[in-house]
Amino acid sequence: MIIGARGVESLQPFPPAPRHHCVFEYVYFARPDSLVFGRNVYEVRKELGRQLARESRVPADIVIPVPDSGVPAAIGYAEEAGIPFEMGLIRNHYVGRTFIEPQSSIRHFGVKVKLNALREVLDGKRVVVVDDSIVRGTTSRKLVTMIRQAGAREVHMRISSPPTTNPATTGSTRRRREELIASSQPVEEIREYLGADSLAYLSIAGLYAFSERRAASGFCDACFTGNYPVALGDDAAASASSTCSRRSDRVSAAERRRARATRRRDRQRRALGRADVRRSGTSPGPRRRRGARRVSRARGSASGWSTV
Repeated sequence: MIIGARGVESLQPFPPAPRHHCVFEYVYFARPDSLVFGRNVYEVRKELGRQLARESRVPADIVIPVPDSGVPAAIGYAEEAGIPFEMGLIRNHYVGRTFIEPQSSIRHFGVKVKLNALREVLDGKRVVVVDDSIVRGTTSRKLVTMIRQAGAREVHMRISSPPTTNPATTGSTRRRREELIASSQPVEEIREYLGADSLAYLSIAGLYAFSERRAASGFCDACFTGNYPVALGDDAAASASSTCSRRSDRVSAAERRRARATRRRDRQRRALGRADVRRSGTSPGPRRRRGARRVSRARGSASGWSTV
């Protein structure tokens, strides 16, 4: 932009570049009531669920979502497959998104706090579980276990996106390719790891069923295909990887410091508790007896006699 005697001039010296909208906004990131890239996210996710049912329908008694992002796709799947839709997992809305958490221990704890399985809905049923994606697989594995413990007879995982095989380099919190379960394991091995009776993903072609052109034109789907709109050189990729590693190391160091501080506080509380017990006389210890002797000596000196 140039501001001069002739006023404000806007120059565009570079040729226009093709747009590549992140398709994962439709899959997970965006709110379902949003208008993203000219389309309603809720309707797009329902269409992804319908396409998923067309590609990988399975005999079942109920369809349940992994709330909240899996709800619209599960509704679409249930409508297309003609299977009743139920809320078999209830979400605690005071817990954030678990896949973004940097440490596996935090994610595992978050799953237990975040979701609860309804035995009254699941007991004795063949269940189709619809989720938006599988990143590391740890959350899905715990969900399958939770649903089986609630009495489900069969658990069929259906994912309304293709396998996530590559890290996103333009803003997503996914760090390294080796953290993505689908980058190194085929679908059958992932199914065995999850403990599900069956597992199916949406195809790349099915991912664009919502689009009139049914093609990837105008979208970035590098996390599924590895086709990055902007190529990263080796140096840039190494820098990004090292930056992520340093960030992870900083998080780990901070967690270790917090753990040490917690252990110190616990030791101090236990020490104070023992001191309170001794002072109350409930469990006299050596320190209590030494204190009693000092009091006796003081009293003896004041009265003119001493203790031996």
